[in-house]
Amino acid sequence: MTAKPTVFSIQGRGLKLDTYADIAPVLAEYDPAVVEEIHFGGNTIGIEASQALAAFLEKTQVLKVADFADIFTGRLITEIPQALSAICDALKDKTSLVEINLSDNAFGGRSVDPMVPFLTTNRSIQILKLNNNGLGPAGGAVIADALLQSALLSKKEGKPSNLRTVICGRNRLEDGSAGAWAEAFKAHGGLTEIRMPQNGIRMDGISALVRGISVCKDLQYLDLQDNTFGELGSKTMAETLAQWSSLHTLNLSDCHLASEGDVSPVIETLAEGSNPQLHTLQLQNNNFDTQSYALLSEGINSAFPLLKLLELQWNDFEDDDAAVATLERVMKGRGGKVIIDDDEEEEEEEEAEEEAEEDEPATKLAADQATDALADLLSEVAIRP
Repeated sequence: MTAKPTVFSIQGRGLKLDTYADIAPVLAEYDPAVVEEIHFGGNTIGIEASQALAAFLEKTQVLKVADFADIFTGRLITEIPQALSAICDALKDKTSLVEINLSDNAFGGRSVDPMVPFLTTNRSIQILKLNNNGLGPAGGAVIADALLQSALLSKKEGKPSNLRTVICGRNRLEDGSAGAWAEAFKAHGGLTEIRMPQNGIRMDGISALVRGISVCKDLQYLDLQDNTFGELGSKTMAETLAQWSSLHTLNLSDCHLASEGDVSPVIETLAEGSNPQLHTLQLQNNNFDTQSYALLSEGINSAFPLLKLLELQWNDFEDDDAAVATLERVMKGRGGKVIIDDDEEEEEEEEAEEEAEEDEPATKLAADQATDALADLLSEVAIRP
């Protein structure tokens, strides 16, 4: 007798599932009682089909991964909330659920409310992925507050938070929601991975956010790329780095950590050995010059004994910079790499693109573009009186 599949995947098939009749044959291939993972990305699902899917989800007993990234391409803004509500409501009581992925869906600020009951009620999830949803400050604050309420409910019951990973980049969260996220992160002190790149958060917001994250003593991975730190944010980050003794990956590229000719306090603190577990350090495009490279090279052995990847491209450097040469020599000797110019980065990107072409469905690029376009539209609609 053939074992029933535990992974339910229609990833990248480009199906347009509008009605019960559309989705019924897909659902019929799987037994909800044994399904542990479900991957629906790269298809588009309407209200009636979502309700049928919800009925299937309610019957699951051991579901661990719910991957519903990129499932609303081409859908009207009037459809998405109802469809999303059906799916999220079906999952809110699933204690087996570990990971939820709703990335690459153009929710905008108007479509976040259906997620609130799930995010508040389901306190089993460990991994939350909400990347590229066009949330905006208002939508981001709603999500953050739901996470805060979840943590408070757990605390009231005398239970620790299970949340370990939050990925919420490309969402235009800005300063308007940074305070709410800071409170959420404080409440979920067991977080080990936080990725919030490209959110348009500026100095005050970043400072508040970093103070909130400082509570997460077991943090291992932090990505705040392409948010503006400035003097205030850099100072707060420098004061906080030592709190994260287990940090192994830090991405602060494109964060304006220093003004031209200055040395960022972040560099000074790192070079003093604040995070000796680092194996990946990304510091592209931060106005660094030979002064910063000198500090990094002086501490490369003592402060960064495990470092394997150091990204410094789009900063000022000379070909004959002795500090850069030292960094390259030491990193090469330990089997690592320093990327400091565009040519090296292009090589890395070409390799990554080749891998992506092998692994990703052909529909992904078109779906991303459509998501961005709809997110732009939703953002415009949301700000009208």
